Amino acid sequence: MASNPIPDCFLEGPPIAAEVARGVTRLLCRHELFAMCEVPLPNGRRADLMAIGPKGELTIVEIKVSKADLLGDQKWTDYLEYCDRFFWAVPQSLAALLDDARFLPGEAGLLVADRYDAAVIREASSRPLAPARRKAETLRFARRAARRLSAQIDPSLGDHF
Repeated sequence: MASNPIPDCFLEGPPIAAEVARGVTRLLCRHELFAMCEVPLPNGRRADLMAIGPKGELTIVEIKVSKADLLGDQKWTDYLEYCDRFFWAVPQSLAALLDDARFLPGEAGLLVADRYDAAVIREASSRPLAPARRKAETLRFARRAARRLSAQIDPSLGDHF
């Protein structure tokens, strides 16, 4: 049985979001960053993708696939306190919009993706998390990943406890 290459959390959303997520996940893996999708944060927000690197660095990727969604997003800065680096991931058609100052081009990175791959158009600046925050977020990430794997063995366990 072949597994679906698109993360489950994007299967119910717009097809293009799933394609961007797939391309970004491939790029992240090549850089030894392993991601989970739809990661709840302590402040009530939900990161589209959150990845952990070989030294424990945390990266959040916010996926936008429409101009209206991108321009209407006022919550994305709430993610910055939970990661070392933040990236936007968009299809090629939206990339130019992210040069606008409100999207912090000096801090936020930019990934352009399709279903096959992604490219780093602009590297994200690194803002290392405080040690206590890093420990808390790394533990939260690991426990969520373990819960999701447990739910694959027994779906009644779910992702909500």
